[in-house]
Amino acid sequence: MTFRTPAARLHSTDVVIVAFFTLLTIVNFVFAGRIPGWWVMVLINVLIIAAVHGLAAWREASTSKVLALLHDWYVPPLVFLTFKELYYMIKPIHQGIDYDDWLIAADHWLFGVHPTQWLQQFSHPVITEVLMIAYTLFYVLFLIVGYELYKKHPRSEFHFFMFTCVFGFYLSYVGYFALPAVGPRYTLHDFNSLDAEIPGLWLTPALRWFVNWGESIPMGVSSAAAMAATQRDVFPSGHTMMTLVLIWMAVRYRLGSRHVVLITGVLLIVATVYQRYHYVVDVLGGAVFAVVCLFLAPRLYVFLRRTIGTMDRVHPWARDDWY
Repeated sequence: MTFRTPAARLHSTDVVIVAFFTLLTIVNFVFAGRIPGWWVMVLINVLIIAAVHGLAAWREASTSKVLALLHDWYVPPLVFLTFKELYYMIKPIHQGIDYDDWLIAADHWLFGVHPTQWLQQFSHPVITEVLMIAYTLFYVLFLIVGYELYKKHPRSEFHFFMFTCVFGFYLSYVGYFALPAVGPRYTLHDFNSLDAEIPGLWLTPALRWFVNWGESIPMGVSSAAAMAATQRDVFPSGHTMMTLVLIWMAVRYRLGSRHVVLITGVLLIVATVYQRYHYVVDVLGGAVFAVVCLFLAPRLYVFLRRTIGTMDRVHPWARDDWY
């Protein structure tokens, strides 16, 4: 019987997840004096790391298709869970300091105006409705692409897609740690006047509530209270970054859904500024982060396979000399 180390039982996606939760655990220990309930997050992180190792080992020892499906698709909810852990870490680590002033100044230096304010002259309920729907479809697009790859393409392509997405999301989370900000809907506008200033048609209010819920904003609170409660997730624009990554991969794989992904993705990126979630400099930063992600992901994928011996198959994008 061949002995395999625990790490060698993992897929590259598992390795990135374990590494990031290990990093979050270290950060919690370092800033324990600032983070309320830090030990709860450490405990959760340890349990997640153990669960990932257990799931990978269990899959290796079993022929269960259900288990394989679980191992392949546990990633999306865990990425969101990671996002929510940042909510309890970033603000206390930075002691409540946000860097919106830097981003506002950068936007004004580039354009001579505040883009979200300038765009209001072009607002229309139909435009608002379409862009809000596109913005809310962000996670749905990933499920569409992932499902098509899973059902119609070699499994190695699906695994590389998942790896690239996880690596990209975690890369954007590092940006949130470095430069926390809340966005122009709080700093340049009145948060509670959003529906009055750029109203949509039927779905916009409900979709805005859904986005607010995802960012831990209570219903019916003042603009100041909403700003205090919201997630610090502005720079880089993760929506822009990961949408560009998704578009590139959908086109690269020649997926049947690539045209839907492209059109919806372009509208989604426009919506990040139009709907006042991001400054334009966030979008530019997201584009830069997308290029970095697409450059590093295949190289890191090969590096992990060659050095740790992960369970991934060779992927055609990843050359053995890329590390």
